[in-house]
Amino acid sequence: MIDRTTIERIMSAADIVEVVSEFVTLRKAGTNWKGLCPFHNEKTPSFMVSPSKGICKCFSCGKGGNVAHFLMLHEQMTYPEALRWLAKKYHIEIQERELTAEDVRQNNLRDSLLIVNKWACDVFQNNLFNTTEGESIGLGYFRNRGLRDDTIRTFSLGYALQARTALADQAAKQGYNPDFLIETGLCLRTDEGVLKDKCRGRVIFPIQALDGKVIAFGARTLSSDKKVAKYINSPESLIYHKSDVLYGIYQAKASIQKEDCCFLVEGYMDVISMHQSGIKNVVASSGTSLTYGQIRLIHRFTSNLTVLYDGDMAGIKASLRGINMLLEEGMNIRVLLLPDGDDPDSFSRKYSPEEFHAYIQQHQVDFIRFKVNILMQDIENDPLKKSSVTRSIIESIAVIPDALTRSTYLKECSNLLDVSEATLVNETTKQRYAFIEQRKEEQRRKQQGNDINQPAEPLTSTPQPENPLNSPTPPTLEPHLSQPQDAVSQCEALIIKVIIRYGECNMAFEELEDGTQKPIKIIEYITDELEADQIEFKNPIYRKILEEAKLHLSDPGFKASDYFMIHPNQQINLIAAQMISDRYQISENFAKERNFSAEIDKLNATVPLLLIDLKLAIVTQQMKSILKSLQDPALINNTELYTQQMMEYQRLKDIQKMLTSLGGDRTITT
Repeated sequence: MIDRTTIERIMSAADIVEVVSEFVTLRKAGTNWKGLCPFHNEKTPSFMVSPSKGICKCFSCGKGGNVAHFLMLHEQMTYPEALRWLAKKYHIEIQERELTAEDVRQNNLRDSLLIVNKWACDVFQNNLFNTTEGESIGLGYFRNRGLRDDTIRTFSLGYALQARTALADQAAKQGYNPDFLIETGLCLRTDEGVLKDKCRGRVIFPIQALDGKVIAFGARTLSSDKKVAKYINSPESLIYHKSDVLYGIYQAKASIQKEDCCFLVEGYMDVISMHQSGIKNVVASSGTSLTYGQIRLIHRFTSNLTVLYDGDMAGIKASLRGINMLLEEGMNIRVLLLPDGDDPDSFSRKYSPEEFHAYIQQHQVDFIRFKVNILMQDIENDPLKKSSVTRSIIESIAVIPDALTRSTYLKECSNLLDVSEATLVNETTKQRYAFIEQRKEEQRRKQQGNDINQPAEPLTSTPQPENPLNSPTPPTLEPHLSQPQDAVSQCEALIIKVIIRYGECNMAFEELEDGTQKPIKIIEYITDELEADQIEFKNPIYRKILEEAKLHLSDPGFKASDYFMIHPNQQINLIAAQMISDRYQISENFAKERNFSAEIDKLNATVPLLLIDLKLAIVTQQMKSILKSLQDPALINNTELYTQQMMEYQRLKDIQKMLTSLGGDRTITT
C-alpha cells in the first residue's frame, strides 16, 4: 500500500482543476470552476470544482470529493490506482508496502486485460506494416479507402493474419494467459481445447477509452462471402462497456471542446475519413443504437451536436428515437443530410476539407424542422397520418428540458404543420407531464432496487460492530451524508463536520491557578463532554475520526481538515471532502456590508447546542425503545420489570425536558 507521506506529496502536487478538465469542460465561476456533472443526467451545470479546497462536488447528485475520489468515480479506479495515476502525471515516485492477495488480484485483473489488448494492438499494427500478408491485404485495403499512413497510425489500425492460431501462438510464446485472450474476445477455445484466433483475416479497428487505452476491437472482414459477418466486435468485459463508449472519442475530445461542437456518424471509417479531411471533432456510435451513456460522454465536452445521415430514409426514421434521447439530455441538435449515395466516408474522399466544411454550414438544419420535413413526406393529405406525425413531433418537443426552447419550436411547428399553436401547447403540456411522471416512476423503482438489499439501521445508541477499515473490497463512493440516517447519526455527522472543519481551533479558555489561561480546543471540548456522559458514537467511521483527531491534536501544525482530506482510508477522506464543501461562498465585502458573522465565530454557541442535540436524540431513541417494549405481553405480565421500565421511562423524560430547555426553541439541520 502507499504510505501516508507519499499520499501527502501526491495530493499536494495534484491540481484538481487541471485533472478534472481532462474529462469535463469547466468554466470559471468566481473563485471556483463549474461544469456539467459527469456522474448523472444534467442540463444545467451544478458540478463545482474548488481549487482552494482541492475538492469537487455536484450539488445535484452529491457525488464528488478530492482529486483522487473524482478519478475513482469517473474512471472506475480503486483508491491506489487513482493515486498511482496522479503520481505518474506529476512525476512522483511511489514506495509501496506489500499488497494483500486480494489487492493484487483486483489490480492485476483489470491491468492484465488492458496489457493484453495493448499487446494485441501492437501485433496487429506490426502485421499491417511489416508482414507480406498484412501489407498486401490489410494495408492495401486501407490505402484503397484513401487513408494516409499517418491517419492509419493515428487510429492504430491493424490486421489479423489469416492463420488459424497466429495470435494465440504468439501469445503463448510470450507467456500471456489464455484466459485473458478469451476474456477480451481475441481468441476462443474450441471443443477440442485448442485456442483459436477470433479475428483472423480481418482489418482491425482498436477502440480506445478517453485516456487512450485500448479497451476493445472491431474487426472487418475483407471476404465477399455474404455468409460471413461483416464486423465482429469484442464482447462486454471488465474494461469494455459498449453503451458507454464512442469510437474516436480519444482522438476527438480536444477538438470537440475547442470547436464546441461534435459530429455524430455511424461507422469506424466515417470517423477516420472525416478526421483525415480535417474535421476532427467526430465520433461514431459504431452501429449500435445511441445510449444515454454515449450521449453524456459527448455532453461532457459540448452541448452542440450535428448528426450526419446518408440518403437512406428507412435508416433515418429508425434512428429518430435516439434523437429524442439527445433532446431529453438538453443537447442542441442539428442534422446534416448527405447527397444520395454518399456517406461521411465517401463524401470526405470526394471533396476537400474546405468544401466539406462549406457543405456542412449550408445544409445542416435544426432537428425539429428536419423531422417535420421527413415525416410530412408520407402523409399524402391523410388526416390520420397527419395526426400521427403531429403526435410524433410533440413527443420530441415534450422531452426538451428548456421551456423557452419548447415554446419556440411549438411556434415554428404550428406554421409547418398548419395546426393551431394552442392545440400544440395543450398536447405538449400533457406529454411533458406524462414524460416527467414516467421518469419519476423509473427513478423510484431504481431507488427501491438499490435499497432492497440495504439492512435497516438498528435504533440503538450503543456502537455496532466495526467493519474492517482496510477491507480489500473498496467502499462505495456514494455521497455519505445524503444516505438515510436516523436522528442520532445526523447529530454525529454535524459534530464530525465541526471537528473536521475547525477541530484545532480554540473553543474556550480555562483559568489556571497562576492566573494564566489555557485554551481548550474544539476537539478537546467535544471529547470531554462525550466522555463525561459515557457517550460513544454509533457510527464506526465517525468514531475513528474522533479518536484520531484527539490523538493527533497535539501534533505540531495539526489541522484537522488537511489531515483527514489525505487520510489513507478512502471512506474517511471522502467524508472529509464532503464536509468541507460549500455550494456558495459569501464575499468579504458582502459580509462586511451585511454584518455577517463567520461560521467559526459562532462555534462557542453552536458546539454546545450540537452536543445537546446528540444527547437529546439518544434519550428520545431510548424512550421509543422502552415504549415499544412496554407493549410486549410478557413484560406486561411481569409487574416488577414493567414498573422498572416505567420508572426508567420517566427518568429519561425528565432528562429530555431538561435537554429541551437547554437547547431552546430552534431547529438544527444537516
